[in-house]
Amino acid sequence: MSWREFLAHLRPREAHAHCDIPCGIYDPLPAQIAAMTVLRMHQLIEGLQKPGPNASKEELDRYENSLSRYVAVKEQHAELCKRELDILWHDYFKPEHLEKYPDLHNLFWNTIKLASKTKQEINKQAAEELVQSVQRIAEIFWETKGVKTHRVETHMPVGGQYVLPAA
Repeated sequence: MSWREFLAHLRPREAHAHCDIPCGIYDPLPAQIAAMTVLRMHQLIEGLQKPGPNASKEELDRYENSLSRYVAVKEQHAELCKRELDILWHDYFKPEHLEKYPDLHNLFWNTIKLASKTKQEINKQAAEELVQSVQRIAEIFWETKGVKTHRVETHMPVGGQYVLPAA
């Protein structure tokens, strides 16, 4: 085996990361979409009709299938929200942002804790708070770039709004 073949063998086959160059391409929208998805899954879970004691096997299976899928998606998107926030916190925000926004550390800390709580529990209120906290982070993000924001209706079944840069 040549040294090139050996080095190629050591090279990771798959990597998951933001670019870490830093590329300067950051946007809080994926975190907002993930938080909205968490909230939507809570809405769907809340709206599920639990089969009665005389339900057929098919009705029970349908209920359990829907519930397990909603929970899985809720947890995936809560984790995605945490990851997107982590990228913003560790790769974008700098000490000068903390000086201007002294509560920024607590906002991120509490928002990531809310995302964890929405994974651990069926708690629609926590999901709603997660959306609001992520929206506040989005506002601050764009403020640090000197960009005005506005809220735009999602036009999704979840309702709510995204914080986006103003045109």
